[in-house]
Amino acid sequence: MFNLGDLITMKKPHACGVNRWEIIRLGADIKIKCMGCGHIVMIPRAEFNKKFKKVATKAADVDYSNEEFYLKQDHIMKPNTINNEEDL
Repeated sequence: MFNLGDLITMKKPHACGVNRWEIIRLGADIKIKCMGCGHIVMIPRAEFNKKFKKVATKAADVDYSNEEFYLKQDHIMKPNTINNEEDL
């Protein structure tokens, strides 16, 4: 449905007038960033699912030169994972 780094549209536009958002965190809460003004909002997943409309652009297809506030995939913090027993 949606993944980290995707550009999405919500049912209502942001106060700045833009209706394009980037997903920058997934979990119980979802953090999104407005592509018009850079404002960051954290929304509970249940509320996000009600307000979510569609995926406008997949993360792999985003043109970075046209998006001023887009965070590239290497700048998004990945969740902590344990890779092997040495990390324990």
